[in-house]
Amino acid sequence: MFGKFLARISALFQNKKIQSVLDKRFHDNLGKLESLLGFKIYNHSYYLKALTHRSYLELYPELNKSNERLEFYGDSVLNMIVAKYLFKQFSKKDEGFLTKTRASMVNRNRLYSAAEEIGLKDLLLYNEKYLRGSKDGFQTIMADALEALIGAIDLDRGHYEAEKFVHSYIIEPFVDDDTFLEDTNYKGQLLELTHSLKLPFPTYKVVKEEGPHHNKNFIVSAYLGEQIYGTGQGKNKKVAEQEASKEALAKLNNSSSAQILA
Repeated sequence: MFGKFLARISALFQNKKIQSVLDKRFHDNLGKLESLLGFKIYNHSYYLKALTHRSYLELYPELNKSNERLEFYGDSVLNMIVAKYLFKQFSKKDEGFLTKTRASMVNRNRLYSAAEEIGLKDLLLYNEKYLRGSKDGFQTIMADALEALIGAIDLDRGHYEAEKFVHSYIIEPFVDDDTFLEDTNYKGQLLELTHSLKLPFPTYKVVKEEGPHHNKNFIVSAYLGEQIYGTGQGKNKKVAEQEASKEALAKLNNSSSAQILA
């Protein structure tokens, strides 16, 4: 009984020691983060969580504080801010255009570019072991961390500061870049095309999953009827389905292929 008590006390002190080391690493970068954000941080814990990827918990499982919940919250904040901008900027465009354009503005590549621009990599806590040679995996981690950071800003300093940050680093750098108006929702395009051609609606099947839980790679096939018409891969099913749809679209846009399938 006494032995178990001593073990708990030892674990408690060990956890505090680990926390102290991590807090020091984070606070060493606090000034840099505040300079980047342009305001005084009130609640440091929000930002420590925002900048801790779940892969880091494999090194320090006692922490139990990855950025996944803040990523969820920040994603909603980001989408609302971008939706507001587009709603005002394109007053004559319909809901379909606004939805597709927002998806393009907040896609993983754009979020990664913004995260790279502000030097987020130097502030992140993550397990490098699983990312060696994986550019795609690191882009996802950076994009997710940026969303988590937006969530932290909104909770710590309010929506006004979150909106300023999104405009500065996500919206304004791309307003002169017309590529954000391109429709990258390949699943939606494929659905519309198959409907117009009176072909079977596309369905998707996961062919393979590989890699550790926090860094999985999915391979998905897009079917039209019983026929595979595209295959794609990505760090989640959604990305893989979009890649499979993109390949299927390329094939369907060949009129002879459409006739063969019909």
